Amino acid sequence: MSKKIFSGVQPTGNLHLGNYLGAIKNFVDLNNDNSNECIFCVVDLHAITVKQNAKELRSNIQETIATFIASGIDPKKSIIFNQSQVPAHAEGAWILSCVARMGWLNRMTQFKEKAGKDKEKASVGLYSYPVLMAADILLYDATHVPVGDDQKQHLELCRDIAQKFNSDFEIENFLQVPEPLIQKEFSRIMSLKDGSRKMSKSELSDLSRINLTDDKDLIINKIKKAKTDPLPMPNTTKDLDERLEAKNLLGIYASLTNSTLEKSVEIFAGKNFSEFKEKLSEVLVDKIQPISLEIKKLLDDKLYLDNTLLEGVERANKIASKKIKRIKEIVGF
Repeated sequence: MSKKIFSGVQPTGNLHLGNYLGAIKNFVDLNNDNSNECIFCVVDLHAITVKQNAKELRSNIQETIATFIASGIDPKKSIIFNQSQVPAHAEGAWILSCVARMGWLNRMTQFKEKAGKDKEKASVGLYSYPVLMAADILLYDATHVPVGDDQKQHLELCRDIAQKFNSDFEIENFLQVPEPLIQKEFSRIMSLKDGSRKMSKSELSDLSRINLTDDKDLIINKIKKAKTDPLPMPNTTKDLDERLEAKNLLGIYASLTNSTLEKSVEIFAGKNFSEFKEKLSEVLVDKIQPISLEIKKLLDDKLYLDNTLLEGVERANKIASKKIKRIKEIVGF
């Protein structure tokens, strides 16, 4: 059955291996399946829920687009655009925020995590951005949305909003209720310095992550210095429960080789970490170096990136403007 897929990535800049294995690699697979219709959005409206430097934000949008294309997403086949340039997203978010309920948003755990102890100082946008995410998805009648563990709750909210809108205005199935697409294999990549923390560009040490712009020597050096433990490689996946760094590195290997954690454990059982790290470096260099070189090449061609975005915005706008026009009519505008 054909799927209409919508997903978004925040333009944070300096995308890393966690972003690639957790989302972008999956996007490429979805793009390559001819039965899918894919829409990939750079969610720059979401980005400003926390203060941004305007110049950096513009640069990060271009870098994110370059990373999509360098990783293998075809902009002629899939729609690639940035959210702020399609007005229906902001309009839809307002209308749907009048359908969503405070109780639903109060249950969103990600806001509590991101706002921290002093939530009174967090922006209203950070609190309500799951409603904007719902608008992003519902404007395109998406049937499926790739989600990681941290976004499952937001997709549930999106489904609730769609069902309530359809019910409130007695218009059955007008807003498509999307299904989650959850990666079965390893998708949460942890820091190379601490297996209990997610890989992040905000971590001070650059040795904690593999950036998608890293060259061969940097990748090899970072894997060589990645934290491990003094024991040999584990014999079973059960052994990984207490060995978070080993689990993370084996998970990265499994993801890059399109294998399973079980199979990867089996291959390296009882071997030295140095032998495993050598193999892991090889597969990382094979996968990441071509992406890194292509990102740099694309970033030197700003005109191509601007034109690609412009084409994507036009294609997205055609779909979203029709949907928001109908939404306004239903509401009574």
